[in-house]
Amino acid sequence: MDGRGFVLWIVGLLLLKLMEGFSATLSPTGINYEVVALMTIKSDLRDPHNVLENWDINSVDPCSWRMVTCTPDGYVSALGLPSQSISGTLSTGIGNLSHLESVRLNNNSLSGPIPESLSEIDVLTLVDVSFNNLSSPVPKISARTFKLVGNPLICGSNSHYNCSVYPEPLAFPPDGAKAETQSGAKNRRVALAFGVSFGSAFIIILAIGSFVWWRYRHNQQIFFDVNDQYDPEVRLGHLKRYTFKELRAATDHFNSKNILGRGGFGIVYKGCLNDGSIVAVKRLKDYNAIGGEIQFQTEVEMISLAVHRNLLRLWGFCSTENERLLVYPYMLNGSVASRLRDHSHGRPILDWSRRKRIALGTARGLLYLHEQCDPKIIHRDVKAANILLDEDFEAVVGDFGLAKLLDHHDSHVTTAVRGTVGHIAPEYLSTGQSSEKTDVFGFGILLLELITGQKALDFGRAANQKGVMLDWVKKLHQEGKLNLLADKDLKGNFDRLELEEMVQVALLCTQFNPSHRPKMSEILRMLEGDGLAEKWEASQNVETPRYLRSYENPPQRYSDFIEESSLVVEAMELSGPR
Repeated sequence: MDGRGFVLWIVGLLLLKLMEGFSATLSPTGINYEVVALMTIKSDLRDPHNVLENWDINSVDPCSWRMVTCTPDGYVSALGLPSQSISGTLSTGIGNLSHLESVRLNNNSLSGPIPESLSEIDVLTLVDVSFNNLSSPVPKISARTFKLVGNPLICGSNSHYNCSVYPEPLAFPPDGAKAETQSGAKNRRVALAFGVSFGSAFIIILAIGSFVWWRYRHNQQIFFDVNDQYDPEVRLGHLKRYTFKELRAATDHFNSKNILGRGGFGIVYKGCLNDGSIVAVKRLKDYNAIGGEIQFQTEVEMISLAVHRNLLRLWGFCSTENERLLVYPYMLNGSVASRLRDHSHGRPILDWSRRKRIALGTARGLLYLHEQCDPKIIHRDVKAANILLDEDFEAVVGDFGLAKLLDHHDSHVTTAVRGTVGHIAPEYLSTGQSSEKTDVFGFGILLLELITGQKALDFGRAANQKGVMLDWVKKLHQEGKLNLLADKDLKGNFDRLELEEMVQVALLCTQFNPSHRPKMSEILRMLEGDGLAEKWEASQNVETPRYLRSYENPPQRYSDFIEESSLVVEAMELSGPR
């Protein structure tokens, strides 16, 4: 073969590769087969919060769709829909996404079997369908990580599947027939390439191939230019950009021994940087929902501008193709939730004086978010587990920007419910609509946690009750049995008048009608001893209004709201302590 023939052979191979890429995704009429596959998946799902609203059958490019990630050449590589309250079945059409590497459908309500067609995708590295209602049989999927735990019909006591093993890497060898087919296909492609290279259309192929090659080189140059300009020392304001390698080393390869907490936003690890600084590294789990690099950086920079003594300060971040990480200072004394049951020399670490300081510090932090930030930030998961304590036991509000960060695609405040049962405001639980008054409700429950020393989530489990701490407190307050409310670990070492005032503030914050709840500025003044008596007296004279959904008989107990909620919300902690 002479030099010209060799060049034509190379061009022919390149053109063939390009044609293979087109034929894999487009029909002769220009329909994207991967769009069809995704729409088939969507048609079998029930999506109560319209997460998949922008999935459109008329689209020719699914790469801009929510929860979808693509390879540089336009193939769907990741499908991430964790914790979206999605139900229905998983379509066999998912097997048509031949370049799919990652499937994350955990913490939903999916039912039916796992499609056998997933076993036909050779490039899968992660399949996470944990905590659904899926059923047998389980196909043989060649993914390094295959998570099944939390599916009772598969992992029940009588199951022959060892679900505890499934989260570990699996190494399923490809079937012999499949390997043989792949080998045959490769040989046919080589033969076809030679045929094309010695065909009669040398000039046309050369012209087209040269154009394609130029475009390919041009695009590659742009791609590499972007990465060459990446500088880990670049800062957004005061934020430092860390490399993934640096944070991986700091956490000892994200060693489970370094886990400080788990939550709905991700896992938090204790880390030690090269300069000896101790940090908390939050590895976000919903990176597919965060958007592109520029969007992520913009959101992070906005959150970093919220600087207050009682807010957790963001030090830096890391962003890669598949990872989003945030770096915070390490809080020496953990969370309020983790400290409520701790003792030192027979006395509680959180005595009454510290509990009052925690209430005041948290109120100041939330006041800053609600009334002094522009735009204001709604936390949506205020609870003892998200209030951290520094070396002086000063309250620091954590996770205050993550709800905003992960929901940047929403144009309004009606979103999938995030939070913890027992802390979620009734209107948020019923309609998905959040406001600063949903944070006020959560703050009221936090006050009750400080007073009683109990977690709203755990309260009443022994009696087979459900989210009734608020109802219990209301009942005892009406009966005047305040001595039964106080944490027994305090052993009576508290001011009874201060305790009664804190209970009144908590009850004002947890009124079912959000318009009757005070603002954080009013709450702070009441905790500091100004205006509580007037506010409490006024609340006792207000008629019980009809609720937002116009109930004929509005629920009188918080537990009734939980039972009547139209949303499926698991009674689980979604944001753990650091």
